Amino acid sequence: MSFSETMKALSDPVRREILNLLKGGSMTAGDIAAQFEMTGATVSYHLSQLKKAGLVFESREKNFIHYSLNASVLEEVLLWLQELKGVNEDEGK
Repeated sequence: MSFSETMKALSDPVRREILNLLKGGSMTAGDIAAQFEMTGATVSYHLSQLKKAGLVFESREKNFIHYSLNASVLEEVLLWLQELKGVNEDEGK
């Protein structure tokens, strides 16, 4: 995982929407795909990009793959943005 891969993954609105869906908890690829009007292959591509960027975890359970949010990578991005903005942890938001 690199910072550039993470930012590239976050730049796509579909991927951001997938991350929003995963805020509610783990979902299968089929459950995620049902939320969009696109092919399963396209959703799989977006999920692979999110996984490559370290933004989601993948776990297998029988014949299903479950995806869940990796909040630690998002926290790293938020910390970087706060530093860029000039906000330190002692000052708050």
